[in-house]
Amino acid sequence: MKRVTGIGGIFFNAQDPVSLRAWYKEHLGIDVQVWGGAAFKWTDAEGKPTAGTTAWLIGDANGTHFAPSKSTFMVNYRVENLHALVATLKTEGCNVLEKIDESEYGKFAWVIDPEGNKVELWEPPAGQ
Repeated sequence: MKRVTGIGGIFFNAQDPVSLRAWYKEHLGIDVQVWGGAAFKWTDAEGKPTAGTTAWLIGDANGTHFAPSKSTFMVNYRVENLHALVATLKTEGCNVLEKIDESEYGKFAWVIDPEGNKVELWEPPAGQ
């Protein structure tokens, strides 16, 4: 079974997310959208679009999206079979959070790594 197949997103918090988003937009040219982040579309070696994106988001340091982790960041990893991977991680003794979300955006589950960081696992919808 494949486990992680790529990075679906990088999320981090800031004390002043509005100002930090503006800095990234001005100085690094990231196309920050009103939802607080950007979506980087994937391309092949020739620059032609392929299925998939990587999300990038700056959140508010006072938010709870990373809870129960105290970390200021979270990485979202793409996986092929979320339910099978979650079952395997549980049998391996990993700290897997019980909740699995399923929506039009795909399936999501979370595991806490040995350093206390919350890791998001994402099975995208078919064709993405």
